[in-house]
Order: sequence, then structure tokens, then C-alpha cells
Amino acid sequence: MRDFKQTLEENGYTRQEELTFADCDRNKRVRAAALLSKVASFAGYDYDARGLTHEKLYAMREVFLLSRVAMRIHRCPRYREVLDIATWEAGAKGAHMRRIYEMRDETGAVCVSVKSDWILVDPETRRILRPGTFTARKLGTTDREPDCPDPRKIVLPREGLEDLGTRRVVWSDLDGNGHLYSAKYGDIVWDALPVDLQNRPLREFFIDYSREATLGQELRLKGFREGDTYRMEGVGPEETCFTAMCVFGG
Repeated sequence: MRDFKQTLEENGYTRQEELTFADCDRNKRVRAAALLSKVASFAGYDYDARGLTHEKLYAMREVFLLSRVAMRIHRCPRYREVLDIATWEAGAKGAHMRRIYEMRDETGAVCVSVKSDWILVDPETRRILRPGTFTARKLGTTDREPDCPDPRKIVLPREGLEDLGTRRVVWSDLDGNGHLYSAKYGDIVWDALPVDLQNRPLREFFIDYSREATLGQELRLKGFREGDTYRMEGVGPEETCFTAMCVFGG
């Protein structure tokens, strides 16, 4: 038995976590969905530790929604590994607030680097707010630069797309906001990938959340393969809900 540590700094939060069976795929490698879950959860842990819970931010009508994520897997963590997962606010650019992450193994080596963009939203009107209007605290900045590409807009070509079928949003997909949970998109992508790619080690992963999906909606999935890269789009009843890009290693 061991105690896992957590540390709160002026502009940083670190917490140790052990990867569970549910975090990993059939090859006992951490799933992209589990990494996306860490991205969402650790932003919450950071603000919870500062007294800025989701409930408090909701009452202030200033909540964060994940907009884009980019991650690089330097070495894929596996089942039962203990990771030191750290996150820092990284200022703002345009309408996005930035947050970065590093996931280190017990030797101190970085396994996963992440950059993410968030938007500030009034939860009642769903109106996007400028980062400068955030009143709960001064947004933090950092000089740290993780070894990871920047989040990006992902575009699929107009021709040569694969029809990957549909995926209906079901009850177990929903988060506390009543929308398809941001981490679930990772599993949606993997379930729709060509079989040979599902077992390939992931080197980089990008996702762009465009529109929230709700209970009962069907996402029409389209894909495009180009060498070791696969791009995917999920289109809802009105417009694109998400686009993602997977870059695979050997």
C-alpha cells in the first residue's frame, strides 16, 4: 500500500495516479480516452484545490469548456504504472485560455505532453466570454513549453472519405452538463478506426471540439487515411461536432 501525493503551487497542480485496467486497452496501453479524461479532470482538480469548484463557477456564470487538445506520446504508459501528472495555466490567446500538462513516470521521464485550449462560457446563455472577463482569479502563466505540437483546426478533404457509419449518443456518454463527455470522443474515434490501426501505438493525437452533442443525437462519422495519419470527423444533426487526427508510430 502507498499514499499518492498531490501538490498545489502558485500556478501549478500535480497529482500521482495509478493507471487502472479500465484506463487501458486490450494491449494494456493507456487509451486516448483515458488521457483525455486526465486532461479534463486535472483542470478541475487544480481549480477545486483553489476553492473554485464547478458549482461555484457555475453560480458566477463563468465555466470552462474544453475546445482543443494536442498530445504527444513519448512512451505509452501501461497498466499499473504510477504517473506524476502536472498541469499549469499558460495564459490566453484570442478567445482561448491555455493549459498545459506533463505526465511523468516514476523515473521522472516525460511519457505524455499535452497542450489544450479552453473557452469561457456563460452556462445559462451558452454565450462565449472573452478571457479578460474572467473574474474568479487572475489567469496564470508559465514559461514551461511542453514537447508537444500546438492544438489545431483539423480539416478533412472533400473527396476520398471513408463512411464509418453512425454513433448514437447514449445515457452513459453524458457528463454532469448533460453533454457527450469530452473523453468519450477518444473511444468513439478508436471504435471507428480501421482494425489494423487500433493496435498501432499512438504517437500524437489532436481533437477539436466544435459543438456539444446531446442525448439521442447521431454522429455521422467520416474518415481519411494518409500513411501513418488518420483524420476523422463526427457530424451531428446540424453541423460538425468534432474532428480528430491520430498519428501512429511503428
